[in-house]
Amino acid sequence: MKIAIIGVTGLVGEKMLEILGASGIAVDQLISVASEKSVGKSVQFRGAEHRIISMEEAIALAPDVALFSAGGSVSLEYAPRFAAQGTVVIDNSSAWRMQDGIPLIVPEVNAHILRPEDKIIANPNCSTIQLMLVLKPLQEAFGLKRVVVSTYQSVTGTGVKAVAQMDAERAGQVPAEMAYKYQIDRNCLPQVDVFLESGYTKEEMKVIEESRKILSLPDLQITCTAVRVPVTGGHSESVNIELARPFELNDVRRVLSDFPGIILTDDPQNQLYPMPIHAHNRDEVFVGRIRRDESLANTLNLWIVADNLRKGAATNAVQILEYVIENVMHRR
Repeated sequence: MKIAIIGVTGLVGEKMLEILGASGIAVDQLISVASEKSVGKSVQFRGAEHRIISMEEAIALAPDVALFSAGGSVSLEYAPRFAAQGTVVIDNSSAWRMQDGIPLIVPEVNAHILRPEDKIIANPNCSTIQLMLVLKPLQEAFGLKRVVVSTYQSVTGTGVKAVAQMDAERAGQVPAEMAYKYQIDRNCLPQVDVFLESGYTKEEMKVIEESRKILSLPDLQITCTAVRVPVTGGHSESVNIELARPFELNDVRRVLSDFPGIILTDDPQNQLYPMPIHAHNRDEVFVGRIRRDESLANTLNLWIVADNLRKGAATNAVQILEYVIENVMHRR
């Protein structure tokens, strides 16, 4: 099994390397790829050094699978070239997510749709992934009518420059480079990604459109407001969900706690609820603050937290890889 990681030196690429190394996947050859300035440097994987090579060298090696985390423009240019020679591409950018015929996968939710002929597989947006683990079991048990999402997103979702900006501001220094137009420390920015003509940001529309695609609910009533907050542990979401059928809160808790990948943290009497500091470096999605919305029939409020670099990106991609190896490749 030859596995390539494209963008191995980025925040998500480093997590992919770490999570792949800790997994039970047999890797006969690791192919490490990054930008030209990193070519020739090395990364550590399972106790050995691996030299970083160029994209063209990686294509020539014809890996079985390539995990991409190098941005949309790189994916659009190179993913088809890998796929054309039979490599399965699992892409973390937004480049392929909404294209017809490209599966958009959260393994616990819809990995069963993957086929041997799928050579490009899209990894969803980080905020979408953690939301899907909650909406899927509720959809199956009670049906979904309307979803209102407000996200509180870690600066790590922007990348290394954003973390450096926040750290500098927190230390009372002038940042060397501004990832955001405004100060992020001690602040909240009601803008994640660029604004569209509608007044929504791209991030908000990703959550809306990707959710409909993953759940196969093209007419789902869903809306989103995405906010950047000065934390590094993970993304949080406040979600209001109108269900199609009546429910009991104990049944909701049972349905969620039984779903793979979810940890229920819901004991308000003892002030136990999910927080980014608890989700940091964890692969599960944490759910709590579950309560009835008393202003509307059959409606819930809840709070969802997950590490955006792990389950929101790298872990989900490696889980897709595991599923493909175990359930798809042998069917070719």
